[in-house]
Amino acid sequence: MKNKLVALFATVYMTLSGGAALAEHKPGHMEGHQNGAGAAAESIHADVKKHQACPHCGMDREKFAHSRMLVTYSDGSSVGVCSIHCVVTELKASKTKTVKLVEVADLNTKKLFDAEKAAWVIGGSRKGVMTLTPKWAFATKEDAAAFISKNGGKLATYKEALAQAEKE
Repeated sequence: MKNKLVALFATVYMTLSGGAALAEHKPGHMEGHQNGAGAAAESIHADVKKHQACPHCGMDREKFAHSRMLVTYSDGSSVGVCSIHCVVTELKASKTKTVKLVEVADLNTKKLFDAEKAAWVIGGSRKGVMTLTPKWAFATKEDAAAFISKNGGKLATYKEALAQAEKE
């Protein structure tokens, strides 16, 4: 009985702390779903300080700084999400609000910039966030091309990446 309790405690602890239980990624599962546990105490990104966890899935936006996005509305409000998958959810949930800007993190630098200006890569061998078909953003086409030569995928626009995410 004691061993079963210890095993149960260890499983719960690993799940809540974002430990090894989350490191394994199996096809058909969403990577890193952890309800905000383990958020970094000091974020290097101002938007992450304001929006630490994705409101749609609970993922830690600092841990997923490389795929995070920020939606700013014309009324001045903003919503920080973990990925383009959750941007789709956010935009559907806020149809009555006017979007002023959607920003995405550059995969390499993790800095936010206008998602419309990004060179997007759809597909490839690197596992995506909240998706089976990865979608990554880059500040330059050269960086996107370098990623494609190493990992595969195809160059795309924000509208194409968003349309692909809407299908999933």
